[in-house]
Amino acid sequence: MFSRTFLRSVSSDRLDSKNSLNSSYRPGAQSLIVGVFVFSQNFARQAVRPAARPIAFRAPLPFLTQHRLISDETKQAIENAVGSAPVVLFMKGTPETPQCGFSRASIQILGLQGVDPSKFAAFNVLADPELRQGIKEFSDWPTIPQLYVDKEFVGGCDILVSMHQNGELAKLLEEKKVLAETEGEGEKKE
Repeated sequence: MFSRTFLRSVSSDRLDSKNSLNSSYRPGAQSLIVGVFVFSQNFARQAVRPAARPIAFRAPLPFLTQHRLISDETKQAIENAVGSAPVVLFMKGTPETPQCGFSRASIQILGLQGVDPSKFAAFNVLADPELRQGIKEFSDWPTIPQLYVDKEFVGGCDILVSMHQNGELAKLLEEKKVLAETEGEGEKKE
């Protein structure tokens, strides 16, 4: 079986309100792509995408591009949270019961890396809407979870996965001395 895709170009004046050809066609009008039709082996015509009017490019509306400023109180609370432990994760849910797959993956990665639980703190952004919005603005990162190591923003789940896979996360956590000591390591240091 084969299929071909054809672009059909007609004048916008040849279309009526239902995007079908209008008999009152005026030659010389601007051409407009009105839809994509797929012709399969049996030549049945199917509209893949409905006709659209021409797109006019314009500057974004100001209210869509302005950033909301977080309150001083919220900013101070976030700074205190970020400084509360060497490794801080802002997540949806808790480490015991993550409420999204990305938060679950982040917790699993930190567990695989061997982060010392006494040097780790997690904050549930679902419990506080102000924290949920404020942390996004504080870090200038649009998604949650967000990881901070030694008060520095590392990234979200996608960054953690990448760093875990290429070894950068293990190196960072080791440099910051936030990994749990295994039994053998404690004996070697004495």
